[in-house]
Amino acid sequence: MTTIAEILSGQARARPDTLALVEARPTGGRRLTFGELEREVERAAAELAAWGLHRGDAVLVFVPMSVDLYVSLLAMFRLGVVALFLDPSAGRRHLEQCCQRWPPRALLATRRAHLLRLVCPALQRIPLKLIPSGWWPNTRCWPGWSRRPGAPARHPASLPARGDVRPEDPALVTFTSGSTGGPKAAVRTHGFLVAQHRVLAPAIGLAAGDVDLGTLPIFTLANLASGVTTVLSATELRRPGAVDGAQVMEEIGRHRVNRIAASPAFFERLVAAARAGGAVLTTLRHVHTGGAPVFPRVLADLRAVAPQAEVVAVYGSTEAEPIAHLAAEEITEDDLAAMRSGGGLLAGQPVEAIDLRIVRDRWGTPRGALGAAEFAAETLPTGEVGEIVVAGEHVLPGYLGGVGDEETKFRVDGRVWHRTGDAGRIDDRGRLWLLGRCAARIDDARGRLYPFAVECVAMEISGVRRAAAIAHRDRRLLVVEAPTECLDSLRAALVWAHLDEVRMVRAIPVDRRHNAKIDYPALRRMLG
Repeated sequence: MTTIAEILSGQARARPDTLALVEARPTGGRRLTFGELEREVERAAAELAAWGLHRGDAVLVFVPMSVDLYVSLLAMFRLGVVALFLDPSAGRRHLEQCCQRWPPRALLATRRAHLLRLVCPALQRIPLKLIPSGWWPNTRCWPGWSRRPGAPARHPASLPARGDVRPEDPALVTFTSGSTGGPKAAVRTHGFLVAQHRVLAPAIGLAAGDVDLGTLPIFTLANLASGVTTVLSATELRRPGAVDGAQVMEEIGRHRVNRIAASPAFFERLVAAARAGGAVLTTLRHVHTGGAPVFPRVLADLRAVAPQAEVVAVYGSTEAEPIAHLAAEEITEDDLAAMRSGGGLLAGQPVEAIDLRIVRDRWGTPRGALGAAEFAAETLPTGEVGEIVVAGEHVLPGYLGGVGDEETKFRVDGRVWHRTGDAGRIDDRGRLWLLGRCAARIDDARGRLYPFAVECVAMEISGVRRAAAIAHRDRRLLVVEAPTECLDSLRAALVWAHLDEVRMVRAIPVDRRHNAKIDYPALRRMLG
């Protein structure tokens, strides 16, 4: 099968009466079986086709995680229409830049999101403005709306043949924030999404009949393709570090959720709520966390509140998901000792479908094309720290228009390799250890110091909520969210790092998406 939509059709035939999507609202949430989802997708695809959308057209999507989102997205996949996703909170300039990079033919958004058209000329220029509702697009989206081009044909026979959508056709485009330059567009083809599903499903143990609490959109696509029921949480997911943990606990219990994948910040809130209520999450059997550093404490806390679950840290990125994984139960006392003494953060075994190498850290300098011998000379032996580079079918080969390729891609005898921008090493058991962002490394007269070597030690000290090692005005600085009584312990544990200062702050800036990765540029601005 060449597309996720075709795989979903197979699930609809195999288990038509099994729930596919459930909105976990107290009242009024929608529920669709795999058979009903397939019919809704066909109807929505026919509607979109009747509006004049064809293979290769782009639709900008501002719809939160919901049944409407997945019906709409799968309908676009069915037609070969390209779904564009970006963060509207990134500002008007970001919206303008992204719409210029890939001009949308239609805007599919909630009524509230359509209000952005009042202040954004790029959105005003989009020809079609649609609102998903139940599902038929409702075009009465004040102010102004697109006229209905006639009654749409709603019978699946009116749709293009499934074979018309090819594996190499773009399916999904996401834009980076552009905080360090213009936004880069990551283009996922239909073939890429299928390859990603084939790697992700076994890596996180997806099995038909499981019930997952959906928090990550791409993982929900993998759920649907695997016959897994996804419960769409009613809590606010745009800020994982501020979710209502008690509400999430109630949803897990009410829907008998047995698996969940989310950001470490999301799980911190869930663990806090469980402990506050003296609760144990007895239904959970599979817990996966990633998208940001997963420190041992997070895994230990999850094992305590979900004692019957396999707890796994997943390492990956937008361009390559997943790369490596680590079950909490596999961490030994020797591993903990290494993490507490500057060895970095254990990420586990690389997944079988990926090729991973550690090469000399030349981050910031383009690599260009290499021959096999040159690549071998750049590759470091076991134990040495350098850049993590990866290749494989589920690794994005490039960005739209090549913007961003020079600094993040290189070729070895024609094969594309991706530079993750992370530093790491491979141990004598073939496991990957993370040392942090290459761009955040500290180089001074005392040598080279990577952030995770320091941060991992700090995060093992009781009371430290977050830590960031940074070079600031030619000084080695550790910034921490922690009470002052932690100061002596931090200094004692980090004598080897030769820090100039340990500074206490109320809050360390983190990324928007996962609320768990240190935003080093923002931290530098905060420090002045």
